[in-house]
Amino acid sequence: MLASPLSIDVRRGAISGLGLLLADRRIAHEGRIAVAVGPGQGAQIAADLDLPNCEVFRVENATVDTANELGKKLRAGAYEAVAGIGGGKTIDVTKFAATMAGIPMIAVATNLSHDGIASPVSSLEHESGKGSYGVNLPIAVVVDVDYVRAAPERLVRSGVGDVLSNLSAIADWELAGAETGEPVDGMAVTFARVAAEAVLHRTDSIESQDFLTALAEALVLSGMAMSVAGSSRPASGADHEILHAVDQLYPGTSNHGELAGLGTLYAFFLRSRHLGEGEQRLRDVHACLLRHGLPTLPSDVGLDEEQFVRAVAFAPSTRPGRYTILEHLNLSDDEIRRSVRDYVQAFGR
Repeated sequence: MLASPLSIDVRRGAISGLGLLLADRRIAHEGRIAVAVGPGQGAQIAADLDLPNCEVFRVENATVDTANELGKKLRAGAYEAVAGIGGGKTIDVTKFAATMAGIPMIAVATNLSHDGIASPVSSLEHESGKGSYGVNLPIAVVVDVDYVRAAPERLVRSGVGDVLSNLSAIADWELAGAETGEPVDGMAVTFARVAAEAVLHRTDSIESQDFLTALAEALVLSGMAMSVAGSSRPASGADHEILHAVDQLYPGTSNHGELAGLGTLYAFFLRSRHLGEGEQRLRDVHACLLRHGLPTLPSDVGLDEEQFVRAVAFAPSTRPGRYTILEHLNLSDDEIRRSVRDYVQAFGR
């Protein structure tokens, strides 16, 4: 059976229905609700809610310690449910804390920076870098397009890069199925592919309400693909291995979605160069990233070629046991260096 949120509300003015949603007895029988808000628009949204039994907690950062502390407060307060209102970091912390406390979580997204909106995964920082943790799927998802439009454009655009990475992740999963016999979940692949295709060829941009709605729904669908698979496999391949390597080696380089898009383009370049496949996908992904002003070269995120080479070489160690184009090719450092040089020459502007 497929686990799915009770409610998915993506539209203008969706926040106005949040109070009624939180009063749903399937979520909170007595209406004892907690709200976790980030440093952005979350606090204002929480202030506008008419919830007399609601207590607001501020989430200042996306660390394991912060998530643990919030989880303890939720458990101690005997709350029936918690709403996480804000960007991806706030939602990731709240998902983890809600799972710790054993209560349902409602994701209220104020930007579309990545597919964590409706995924069973939280990406949190710890002493050694950043890790991904399995958590419960949100019981409801709310995306108010008006609030998304008010978010920083860069954060909204980065969601495009994250949803495009599904295409690389699917190709890696199918490669693993062919080479190692790893089971490939057709339902999860369908969800993830449809999500990416919904954005890949659109010619409008984040200035368009229709595009924002399509992107929000794509990110929700991507999260549900991970729920079906029981892991991040349909949305995380070599692209995310490179992303996590950059995060660990060069913290603060760029945001999640931008790095996911860059990793996706490089992964398709490798697939085209060494396997002789994916050439059309390579062109389509490149065109989409350019159309939305997303990074396509290491220099676009402040990395030189040698730094990117180091990240690619380090990438497989970020997901031990995951088979992608990187593990399949198993390139030496010199071979990676040549491929990165050729990649930059091919897509340099």
